[in-house]
Parts: sequence; structure tokens; C-alpha cells
Amino acid sequence: MEIKQAQKLPRGSRLSDESFITLFMVGVLTILFGLACAVVPNFYLPQNMLNLITNNWFIIILGISVTFVLITGNFDMSVGGNIALAGVLSAYFCQDANVSQNVLANGLGLPYVAAVGLTLLCSMGVGAVNAFFIAKLKVPSIIVTLSTMMLARGIAQVITRGAQRNTSLPDAFGVLGSLGIPGTSIRLPVLLMLTLLILAFIFEKKTVFARRIYLIGANPEAARLSGINVTKYLSGLYIFSGLLAGMTGILLASEFKAGASSRATGYEFDALVVTLLGGVSIYGGFGSVLGMFVGALILSVVTSSATGLLLSPDWQFTLKGIVTFIAILAQRYALDRRKG
Repeated sequence: MEIKQAQKLPRGSRLSDESFITLFMVGVLTILFGLACAVVPNFYLPQNMLNLITNNWFIIILGISVTFVLITGNFDMSVGGNIALAGVLSAYFCQDANVSQNVLANGLGLPYVAAVGLTLLCSMGVGAVNAFFIAKLKVPSIIVTLSTMMLARGIAQVITRGAQRNTSLPDAFGVLGSLGIPGTSIRLPVLLMLTLLILAFIFEKKTVFARRIYLIGANPEAARLSGINVTKYLSGLYIFSGLLAGMTGILLASEFKAGASSRATGYEFDALVVTLLGGVSIYGGFGSVLGMFVGALILSVVTSSATGLLLSPDWQFTLKGIVTFIAILAQRYALDRRKG
């Protein structure tokens, strides 16, 4: 049976609702950026504009997988804990074995390449656990992924004893996080983010798999009756989400040359916020990767503006929450008005 895109074109309009919301949020981004340039000194400088992307590469990578999962009508709140676990494991696996009386200085002594491979398998394993309980046993995704988030971070805390592993590491450990284009702030993680973003956009627009996940989000029962193996598709998305979280955790650990159990705290909420800001429906069947990217830029502008104004962390969180709330309300209002 031929699968059609869940989004429908409104009568008398050339724009789909998805494109309309994306353009609307681009307008919101433009207004916020203009206000930031007006009140924050030197905010308009090219390097500052570049930093809006380069300083938030990890949220955008997470946003890719969270977007696709949310389009199916499910959540993945485990990504923050998975990042922390991946960073800790990548350090533990390649730390020299039996070189110190300090437990945190001893690891398994594996080559770094093997440590990275094994870490990615563990991260995908977290995704597989999510998939088993959500797709197979039908447990609500918010419950499962919050549980695996705490489980993954708990394991990371046990391995690090609540601290971090940053000694007896091979020289190769810090290479991935520091590679980049000479003379610029663009590093390997940023290039990876851009590559994944382009591939995700092509995947979303050109593949049958993507069209089917939209249908799963719009009407899961209709998807099953049309012959779509919903369990297989959800499992693939959660394992993919675990893979991206693992890659992010490895790169962050390499950048800071340490595996810390406290890393990525709250990243799962930031990833969810940027997808919602980008117009992805919390009920599934609607949204886009491009919209998520715009949402990430909005969040980055707000965060950078708060930092530039020297606001305390408490006020930064408050400002971010207020702007996010208003932007999403405006987005919903504009879409409702458009539908009449």
C-alpha cells in the first residue's frame, strides 16, 4: 500500500502546515536576533553568529533523533544519561590497566578505537532496551526513557564514584574533540553535526522509511493495518537515538579529556525544547528536522543573549523558559488561525 505524507496541503495554499510553521519560527528567530543585537554589545559580530551554531552542536545532534522519535508520538528522555555513560565508558575502556592504587586511574587498557566501538555498542544497547519496553511491551515511552536516563547516569556515577575519569588516558583520547579547521572555531563535532543534519533532511524528504514514521505518528493503528511493522520502525529509531547519544558522549569526553558522570545534565530537556520550538507535534505525525534546527538557533540566541547581559544562571533559566513558552504559544496560535 502506498504511504502518503501525514501533512496535508491546506486549500488555496502552496505551503504545507509544516513549511508554514518553519517559516513562522524563522520570523521569530529573526525578531529575537534583532532584539539581541539591539541590547547585547557586539552580538552582531560574525564570530558571535558562528558561535550560535558551533557552541550547540551537541543539542542539534540530539535534536535529530529526538525529532524522529517525537514524530512517531513517542519520547526519548534517556539521551542525557546515555551521553554521560558513553563518555565515562569511553574513558574507562581505554585507561591503562593496573597502573595506580587510585581506582579512578585504572581501566581496561583497550586500544582507543576498540573503546569507541564498544562504547557505541553500549549506547545502542540503551536504545535497544528502550525499544524493547516501548515497542514490544507497549510501556509508555516517557516512563521507560526517564528510567533508562537515570539508570545510565547511575551506572556512570558508579564507574566514576561520582567524580570523573581523567588520568591514565592515551594521547588518542583527546584527538576527536580537538580536530578542526585551522584558524577557525569549527571542529570535528560541528562538521559531524552539519553532515548529520543534511543526511537527516534528505532522509526525511526522500525515503519511504520517513514517510512511514509520519504515518505511525499520525495514526499508529492505521499504520499497522496497512502492513507497517511498527515495532521494527520504533526499534530502529530508538537504537539510532542511542547511537547519536553515544557519539555525542564520546566527542564531549574527548573535548574535555575526561569522562564525567555529571555531563549532559538537562540535555534531554534542551533537545525536547528545540524540537517543540521547531514545530514538531508532541502528539506525533508532524514536524521536521529543519524546523528543529531553527528551534535550536532560537534557544541559542536566547541563551547567548542572557550570557551577554551577564544575567545570573537563575535568571537565564527563567528567561529561557519565558521565551520558549511564548514562542510555542505563538506558534500554536498562528497555526490555529491559519486553519480558520
